[in-house]
Amino acid sequence: MKRMKLSLTHEMNHSYDILIGNGIMDRAALVLAKGNPEGRYVVIADSTVAGLFGDTVRGILKDAGLTVDMIEFAAGETSKTPETVISIARQLIEIRADRDTTLIALGGGVTGDIVGFTASLYMRSVPYIHVPTTLLAQVDSSVGGKTGVDLPEGKNLLGTIYQPRLVVIDLTFLQNLPETQMKDGLAEIVKYGIIDDEELFSSLENDIGKIGARDIDYIQSLVERACKIKKGIVEIDEHDRGMRRMLNFGHTLGHALEAESGYSLSHGNAVALGMIAAARISEKKGHLGASERRRIEALAGALGLPVSIPAAFDAERLYERMQGDKKRKNGILHFVLLKRIGMPFVNGSIDRRTITETIEEMRVKCTNS
Repeated sequence: MKRMKLSLTHEMNHSYDILIGNGIMDRAALVLAKGNPEGRYVVIADSTVAGLFGDTVRGILKDAGLTVDMIEFAAGETSKTPETVISIARQLIEIRADRDTTLIALGGGVTGDIVGFTASLYMRSVPYIHVPTTLLAQVDSSVGGKTGVDLPEGKNLLGTIYQPRLVVIDLTFLQNLPETQMKDGLAEIVKYGIIDDEELFSSLENDIGKIGARDIDYIQSLVERACKIKKGIVEIDEHDRGMRRMLNFGHTLGHALEAESGYSLSHGNAVALGMIAAARISEKKGHLGASERRRIEALAGALGLPVSIPAAFDAERLYERMQGDKKRKNGILHFVLLKRIGMPFVNGSIDRRTITETIEEMRVKCTNS
């Protein structure tokens, strides 16, 4: 079991461990029992994950001597709403959960965002733990304390930054993960390579076979590298005012694509398209070489991620969607662009024509260019 500590030195009580390994839930339960033997826990999961893992996780926690309840909500991004948070809060009240109760987010990014947001609000905050069950959640959303729910106008427009007490990343959950969800996680790992670690990017290029074979040791190494990068960025900029903005690479257009699709387009696929768009804009503006841009597009394609935007999406509508991005500042939409792989920067403003032309270009197969 690999242990990393995310250290927020200005608030030591918000520092926490990230545990990574294969088949570590029983050891993680013992860690909880040792640190809080009288504590009460509520596992919160969507209906799909509850059916797959709920009884197993509850059993492991109970075997460690812990008191455990469970709450379910409907699976899917459409549940990521204020109404779901209120429903969960009311169920917590019904089972008499108090301020000493710890919530456990068992599931993917939607569950983590909902449970973290609920924990930050319920009785003016209760502790929570992430147990991510998807690769996307393991390498991204479970680390860093961002919580939130969607509004019709866009993703994560209501949210808080509220750090978990512990993150338990057990690769066992990935054994039967659908291929589409594996690709969502790989998109975020590609992002980390692009913004911070060219060696990680090269490893992905050279070890496609290991990914396809689900080599658990290799996948664990990817998870560890991604978590190390993210924890390092969060330690420097917890509240997303500086360096943490680099993690938004590909997300400006990505979030617009998700919202415009009614969330039928997965987060990883949307971010993959957003990253390609950002690379193309970087090239248009003279920052990024064509060969580097082609490497990004080639890796996305090799991993089975999309490289073209479906024709049903309208460039002007997507541009208008982007104007609602929560990271706008002083009315300016900021893009994370690239000078090269491993060297991102925040651009003050990209003109509308460049953005819409790039989207239009991507409605044709990028691999032909």
